Amino acid sequence: MPIPLEDNYNDVIGKAQRGLNLPDDALAARIGMPESVITKLKEGSMDEIVFDKISRALNLHAGALLAMAKKDWYPDPVRLVGVEQFNTPYEDYTVNAYVVWDPNTKLAAAFDTGASAKGMVDFIASKGLKLEAIYLTHTHPDHVADLATLRTANQPLFACDKEPWDGAELFDAGHEFSLGGLRIETKQTSGHSRGGITYVIHGLDERVAIVGDALFASSMGGGMVSWAEALATNRRYILSNPDNTVICPGHGPMTTVGQEKAHNPFYPEYKPSAS
Repeated sequence: MPIPLEDNYNDVIGKAQRGLNLPDDALAARIGMPESVITKLKEGSMDEIVFDKISRALNLHAGALLAMAKKDWYPDPVRLVGVEQFNTPYEDYTVNAYVVWDPNTKLAAAFDTGASAKGMVDFIASKGLKLEAIYLTHTHPDHVADLATLRTANQPLFACDKEPWDGAELFDAGHEFSLGGLRIETKQTSGHSRGGITYVIHGLDERVAIVGDALFASSMGGGMVSWAEALATNRRYILSNPDNTVICPGHGPMTTVGQEKAHNPFYPEYKPSAS
């Protein structure tokens, strides 16, 4: 079964409201309409005028937000040799982790653990891969929950120095790693978390960005540290990649840079007719 989108249109509106410190009463005042119209929209109203006004006030793209409300968009399936996604239940939601490998050398790396890493370990064994290292996108509990299972041979564990983790070797964003014939760049996509890292992988048939909770298909992680920083670092280090770059998010389905430019409400400037 396809993995559902991590967020619905109400989640997107709520994240933007929190990021801009605009609760419903303040948002209603900004758009010059009664607070009740916001309530109705969140309850399922498809009033395009209200969608437009709220989107403008929250720096969202109205068309992309309305498409989410109508469930009109889902990213095209991503299939890429050298990348495997693992989606596991954690509390009342699911979380992703990834195995990346060089098809020529069979050397592999894991990115986060998900709630359970058993599937990752079994996959690595079934493909005859050798797990060389484990990389953390950030250290929120759902992303590091099963390091004990994944770290079968005490492989090196890497984390950003702005978000240390016990037993991890720390690096500063900008440091590069290698995995067989693959090159792994590290980019600081903080804002959702203090030390959030995007790993940009070169050497497969397509460029790959493993982004943690910085960006989701048609949404993004909440700005728990800084909303403005989360938006800015996503633009600078994720959406600046070529359109065919595969995005591997911490929640929800895989997507691409081009699809997010076209469909993510948080980035109206990439749309042909930004609202």
